[in-house]
Amino acid sequence: MSIINSFKTIPTTCISDAMTGLNNLNSSIKPLKEEYKVVGRAFTVKMPVGDNLVFLKAIKEAKPGDVLVVDAKGDTYRAIAGDFIVGLAQTLGIKGIVVDGVIRDVVGVKKLNFPVFCKGTAVAASGKSGQGELNVPISCGGTTVHPGDIIVGDADGVVVIPKEHEQTILTKATEKVKFDELRDQKVSGNRDEVINYLNEFLSKS
Repeated sequence: MSIINSFKTIPTTCISDAMTGLNNLNSSIKPLKEEYKVVGRAFTVKMPVGDNLVFLKAIKEAKPGDVLVVDAKGDTYRAIAGDFIVGLAQTLGIKGIVVDGVIRDVVGVKKLNFPVFCKGTAVAASGKSGQGELNVPISCGGTTVHPGDIIVGDADGVVVIPKEHEQTILTKATEKVKFDELRDQKVSGNRDEVINYLNEFLSKS
């Protein structure tokens, strides 16, 4: 199984715990639908506020399976794309879009059932002056993202897995999933075990 497929089964919460909470995007960046899950390597986009021509270039240049991660400077006035542009990305095999900014045509975008993680929606479109950079280190949601980092997003938010540590993080996150499952089986729904768990936990603090 590829490392990308391995991360598909792991919640962002466990991945975050494996990284001690250091590589999470700001909580304002959420999926348009709670059921969205995205896992893939980052194709980074650094765009000026309100100018999305470089985003169109990213759609063309990214490989199938990539996740477009867009540094839009947190702007919430001009959308980086609407349903037509998002549909282009979907058609070319891009796995999802994560943006520190907003989109528009939200009803149409939701109909695509394509994972979009953003700060919300807006009415105004972006211009197309042509500035920006592709596949360079960016800041998205207060977190550094390098090209090729693994991006995982779900209902709880988005985490960034540095590519140089991805195997170690996968191991730790998998262990956390197993630990949580065993704890849940032992404690949840059992009053005596709940009391024992709380007493044990509080005695250490």
